[in-house]
Amino acid sequence: MKSLLGCVAIVEKNRPYVAMLFIQFVYAGMALLSKVAISKGMSPYVFVVYRQAFASVALSPFAFFDSKQSAPLSGNLLCKLFLVSLVGLTASSNLYYVSINYTTATFAAASTNTVPAITFIMAVLIRVESISIKRVHGLAKILGSILSLSGAITFALVKGPPLGFMKWCQENQNHGSHPLTIVHSKGDSTRGALMMLSANTSWSLWLILQGFVVKQYPAKFRLTTVQCFFSFMQSAVVAVAVERNNPSAWRLGWDIHLLSVAYCGIVVTGICYWLQVCTIETKGPVFTAMFTPLALIITAIFSALLWKETLYLGSVGGTILLVVGLYSVLWGKSNESVKGENLEAEQTKEETRLECIVQQ
Repeated sequence: MKSLLGCVAIVEKNRPYVAMLFIQFVYAGMALLSKVAISKGMSPYVFVVYRQAFASVALSPFAFFDSKQSAPLSGNLLCKLFLVSLVGLTASSNLYYVSINYTTATFAAASTNTVPAITFIMAVLIRVESISIKRVHGLAKILGSILSLSGAITFALVKGPPLGFMKWCQENQNHGSHPLTIVHSKGDSTRGALMMLSANTSWSLWLILQGFVVKQYPAKFRLTTVQCFFSFMQSAVVAVAVERNNPSAWRLGWDIHLLSVAYCGIVVTGICYWLQVCTIETKGPVFTAMFTPLALIITAIFSALLWKETLYLGSVGGTILLVVGLYSVLWGKSNESVKGENLEAEQTKEETRLECIVQQ
């Protein structure tokens, strides 16, 4: 009993770390389950519709109790949210799930590490974020962005020799591959990689636009719920147009298809979003982003164990570039924030001194 209470106390003390570890396992599960569902014949467009429907239902209780903004949503804001949902959630989700049919779950998890770098580049281009080449943190963000994108390209295009450090890998190569392990042509792999990077670019744009929307209406859960519902309607139009001659694509049974969409909608969007918001409020966004590479490692391990996915030397090299680039961007962003806070503190002190001089 004492040992159990001790474990509970340790978990309580390190709650942010436990939450982030849980989130990364959940994200790894998202890549794995969605890959299985789509590989087994589920339409990626229908997948997005069901996922957004489950997400809207899962987030509704949080939105109902979100009391930070009691004012109703204006028509102008609803129009903005509709367009933001189209650019971000609908476009990125459809691109992601279509591309995962041409790539591996490991690459899907790896490509998410490019989001901070792509977000930084886009923020600089539209002048939301400033950059200073003369400062170390500015150079770190530039170098990190280049490394992240280079890592994603290396992961997708450079194979190299397979890693045969496990005996079972060699045995599986001799006895055939797993049914879910499909060998795509180089053209398909390239197409999938480009679509995945396009999905991340769309998601990065959505993250930037959220900054403007939240300032206008700070109730985050309500905003996300409305955007998920808009994305559900938009994705339904796309899916109906694409699958108009295949009504059986909408059929859901008690199988991996239902499990995948429910998992992605309820667990990933609902529970993980709430955990991330709570962790960001206590530890900050840089702390949460630091755990992102764990999802890649977890996905790679389970893909190799369950699906006998072959790991190549080029993939490892691309992963290293991705992770180094990610932490370089985060380090630069963190130092920039600290220096900004120190500058504001110094300015506040100077203003206080001037007030004291004037009063004297």
